[in-house]
Amino acid sequence: MNSTKIRRKVVPAPSENGDTGDKQDQLLLSASICNGEDLGPFIRKTFASGKPEILLRHLEHFRRYKESEIEDVCRAHYQDFIMAVDDLRSLLSDVDSLKSSLYDSNAKLQSVAVPLLTSLDSFVEARSKCRNIAFAIRSLNICVQLMELCSRANFHLSKGNFYMALKSLDSIQRDFLDKTPSSTLRRMLEKQIPAIRTHIERKVSKEFGDWLVEIRIVSRNLGQLAIGQASAGRQREEELRIKQRQAEEQSRLSLRDCVYALEEEDDGNSGMEEAGENGFDLTPLYRAYHIHQTLGLEARFQKYYFENRKLQLTSDFQVSSMTPFLESHQTFFAQIAGFFIVEDRVLRTGGGLISKMEVENLWDTAVSKMCSVLEDQFSRMHTANHLLLIKDYVSLLGVTMRRYGFPIDALLDVLSKHRDKYHELLLSDCRKQIAEALAADKFEQMYMKKEYEYSMNVLSFQLQTSSIMPAFPFVAPFSSTVPDCCRIVRSFIEDSVSFMSYGGHLELYDVVKKYLDRLLTEVLDGALLRVINGSMSGVTQAMQMAANMAVFERACDFFFRHAAQLSGIPLRIAERGRRQFPLTKARDAAEEMLSGLLKQKVDGFLSLIENVNWMADEPLQGGNEYVNEVIIFLETLVSTAQQILPVQVLKRVLQDVLSHISEMIVGALLGESVKRFNVNAVMGLDVDIRLLESFAENQAPLLSEADANQLKSALVESRQMINLLLSNHPENFLNPVIRERSYNALDYRKVVTISEKLRDQSDRLFGSFGTRGGAKQNPKKKSLDALIKRLKDVN
Repeated sequence: MNSTKIRRKVVPAPSENGDTGDKQDQLLLSASICNGEDLGPFIRKTFASGKPEILLRHLEHFRRYKESEIEDVCRAHYQDFIMAVDDLRSLLSDVDSLKSSLYDSNAKLQSVAVPLLTSLDSFVEARSKCRNIAFAIRSLNICVQLMELCSRANFHLSKGNFYMALKSLDSIQRDFLDKTPSSTLRRMLEKQIPAIRTHIERKVSKEFGDWLVEIRIVSRNLGQLAIGQASAGRQREEELRIKQRQAEEQSRLSLRDCVYALEEEDDGNSGMEEAGENGFDLTPLYRAYHIHQTLGLEARFQKYYFENRKLQLTSDFQVSSMTPFLESHQTFFAQIAGFFIVEDRVLRTGGGLISKMEVENLWDTAVSKMCSVLEDQFSRMHTANHLLLIKDYVSLLGVTMRRYGFPIDALLDVLSKHRDKYHELLLSDCRKQIAEALAADKFEQMYMKKEYEYSMNVLSFQLQTSSIMPAFPFVAPFSSTVPDCCRIVRSFIEDSVSFMSYGGHLELYDVVKKYLDRLLTEVLDGALLRVINGSMSGVTQAMQMAANMAVFERACDFFFRHAAQLSGIPLRIAERGRRQFPLTKARDAAEEMLSGLLKQKVDGFLSLIENVNWMADEPLQGGNEYVNEVIIFLETLVSTAQQILPVQVLKRVLQDVLSHISEMIVGALLGESVKRFNVNAVMGLDVDIRLLESFAENQAPLLSEADANQLKSALVESRQMINLLLSNHPENFLNPVIRERSYNALDYRKVVTISEKLRDQSDRLFGSFGTRGGAKQNPKKKSLDALIKRLKDVN
């Protein structure tokens, strides 16, 4: 059958009996229908204009046009339709023969397939039963495994093995809950599994709560043990320093036969540390944390743990007002130390239970609170020993916590801040002790019967002047004040070093030396001055005090060496920066007091100078009475003082006394009581001064030749005055060279006054009447008069 070509759709031309708008609308509608477009816009437009009949007319026109087109197509293909109908009729007989063949084939198939279908039905039934049995077996296996897991979970629960119980529950929930064939069993599991988890969480939380209560007691004991370890370590360091000081002292004394050995430190510290760290059990904590991790509650447990431990730390900060802090401070600091030892262990082994930042924040809070407590308690303390006890424990706490990596600078700053207050309290205590020691001293030489007394009072302060042990009983050159004050100062040094040590002070010796200087210059020197100026009543006491001051010079050297040794610096460095004797005022006052009392004694003998015959007819050969008494007194003084006073002190005192005697002799010539004197009297004074000079020279074996000459020089003023009066040419005094060499100690005003009193033998009363105007003037007298006139002119 031939096919014809489809002709192109052509929209019919509109009729000419409409207006232009209707034609246009009709063309657009026809084009849209031919192209299969949406006619909605045309319908809306028609109803909007209120003329639907126009749209109907256009559609009717389009229908008529298409019907005519269909008719044209049918007419064009009519022959083809006829031929197709004929072909279909020819196929009808073939279809009938095919139908009969199919019927015969179906009958044969039915006869053959009936037995086969019967067998197939039996097979299907058997297969269904097999499937049911296999399903039942699988279900039973699942139930058996489920029951085994449930039994295992119950067993772990009964034994308290919660982690394995939770693992069993997780296995049931993950592997069997959705596969359980029994809906009843599934509902039971869905109900019991959350209940079991809640039960485990409660049990673990209770165990954790019990651990929180127990760990507070453990923390206190742990802190005390750790601080005890720090104390033991400090003791070992102190023993090592003592050995070092002994070795340094031997080296300083040039003992070359020292034996050096390398000592191994015992591992006691590590053993104690291990015992301390293993002394508390974190198993309940880690178990609770692990269980909560398994339950998926890790973050909640971390928060719960941190908040509870923070509350515990806050309660540890409470200081009881019923108990003195001096009694409770060890428990207070040990509790905090133990708390952070536990937290350090948890941080290192807890697997993220607490973070480093959280521990640091807790430590910052603790340090702030401890600093506040220390500030408050230190401000209330008025006893240096109490402050030192608390400082020592705080420093041990610092050593302990530094070992665990916690910063302690703020605590050390608090201790440093109260360093001045502590030393002020310590100085106040020492001031009282020194005052009591001085008040109890009778200023008599100490009497030591046994060697241990010598060691305790002399050797322990290095006051000995010889390395040879003396015979006992031994009479010391000092009184009980010296060893008593030395013990007080040594205790001050040790307490000061103890307070300053273990605080990171780089210039420890300088700080200790500063306070030691204050103790010696302000406290000890001031106390000695008060005693010297107030209660010294006799030569014996004054002499003993002067002897004590000489011993104090050696003691002060020991004090600074002791401070250097305790501060851990070499002695050569300490000796390099040694300053002058800090008790200079007291020493000078003691020597001045002794000299003053001796001068008073000497003045009693010098009062006999009034008995001198100033217009003697002939000079005395053995000296005047007063000088003999003075020399006897001075010799007695030397024999007594040399047993107590050091040579240099004795020399200074004698020099001062001799200088006073010289001034008194010149003063006698200068005084109003002596109106005139002659050469014989001057010659008698010359003998007196020679006797005194001989006394000074006789001290050379005791002192030295140079010291004896210095003693002799104390009489220089009286010697030069007598030499001038006995000189044949006194006008040589006006010669600057001769005056500087021979009369440099003389004041020209005194020379004028005394020279005017000198009378010649011919100047006796009525002695010159018979020769007046007839005798020549004495050349010496003439020279002396010229000297007096010139000096008056100068004046």
